[in-house]
Amino acid sequence: MIEIPALMFLAVCLVLLAGFPVALTLAGVGLLFAAIGTIMGTFDASYLAAIPARIFGTIGNETLIAVPLFILMGNILERAKIAEDLLNNMAQLLGSRPGGLGIAVVIVGALLAASTGIVGATVVTMGLLSLPSMLRAGYSPALAAGTICATGTLGQIIPPSIALVLLGDVIASAYQRAQLDLGVVNTATVSVGDLFVGALIPGLILVAFYLLWILLVARIRPQLAPAIAAEGASLPELFSALLPPFILIALVLGSILLGAATPTEAAGVGAVGALLLALQRRQMSWMKLHEIGLSTMRVTSMVFLILIGAAVFTLVFRGFGGEELVQGFFDHMNLGPQGAMLLVMLVIFLLGFILDFIEITFVVVPIVGPILLAMGFDPIWFGIMLAVNLQTSFLTPPFGFALFYLRGVAPPTLTTGSIYKGVIPFVVLQIGLLALLWSVPDLVTWLPGVFRSG
Repeated sequence: MIEIPALMFLAVCLVLLAGFPVALTLAGVGLLFAAIGTIMGTFDASYLAAIPARIFGTIGNETLIAVPLFILMGNILERAKIAEDLLNNMAQLLGSRPGGLGIAVVIVGALLAASTGIVGATVVTMGLLSLPSMLRAGYSPALAAGTICATGTLGQIIPPSIALVLLGDVIASAYQRAQLDLGVVNTATVSVGDLFVGALIPGLILVAFYLLWILLVARIRPQLAPAIAAEGASLPELFSALLPPFILIALVLGSILLGAATPTEAAGVGAVGALLLALQRRQMSWMKLHEIGLSTMRVTSMVFLILIGAAVFTLVFRGFGGEELVQGFFDHMNLGPQGAMLLVMLVIFLLGFILDFIEITFVVVPIVGPILLAMGFDPIWFGIMLAVNLQTSFLTPPFGFALFYLRGVAPPTLTTGSIYKGVIPFVVLQIGLLALLWSVPDLVTWLPGVFRSG
């Protein structure tokens, strides 16, 4: 007999595949199963009394206030044409070498990821800005598409990532629950700032992997990544293009790393800094400000509506004994900590094909997180592994979200097959990063330890 919690997950996947909105699907499936369970006498309806408190807790969560502020910062920077100017200058500087334009795209994409923190926005922006240039320059369509998709997903792992903000809040709660389940009274907490610090080295390693791959392709098969006729950017032009985003990123991340500000406070600094930067560049008008406000409101509303729907779903899931079912499954399988972690990573990778990172973060992680953290895994390492894993699933054909984002803005001449072919090497690189972080956890945990001890 299939347990009711398993049926709930199956129902969510089927309804989502039918095209229904995510937030309404999560809440609707949860409430439907709760109603059926109440009628059949298998669900205690008193669980539903906790829904108002959960909604209030989500809306009033101080950490989550960083989400709309980072979204606002990204929207302002996108419309200030900073990425466009930066890409033009980097292309002029590096484009005269084979693979130079691809390297420029990766560097600009990494800076854009560190400025916006939103995967979809980065893929779409880089697709509109750089894909036509790369195709006109004679780049292989597959290499161009793969580079843009992979670079766009860097917003998943490079701080200040919206995914890390949401993961940090959930993992902090999961870690506290794991400690309580073990009977440990531990006042130490895991913060979003810890995840930001832990993600720095893996993020830089991944950017280095991408750059090395493009250089290797350009070296072995230069016709796939030819040089372009570049005039050469002057140092003042390049400096003026690079300096503003670097200063903004340094202000946001530096204030967090040095402990001068919380992620929420740093997000406020970033939003104000982005607005001042746009005004200084004369790229802001009342009309643009109105559009930015509407866009920020839409994305923020979508995120928080999903959080509320996920809160309803997980509440009903627990009411049906879902957590005990998952715990019993791990005990029955007798996989051990490493085996259990590997199984969870595989399941989350597969769920990344049909669920966005927000649903996985707020539906799956609260269920499996306390169980895995109680097995002794470091919470910061666990969070970064999840982030890289989800980033990989967003790239993997045929259902990766980044592929659909690029397909939506790519010209008809770029085939879907070329997009799939182009991302495969980058998927292999990301799996390699996962294996490296699994083998050497200090790549994640060392830097947070340095900042904590300092």
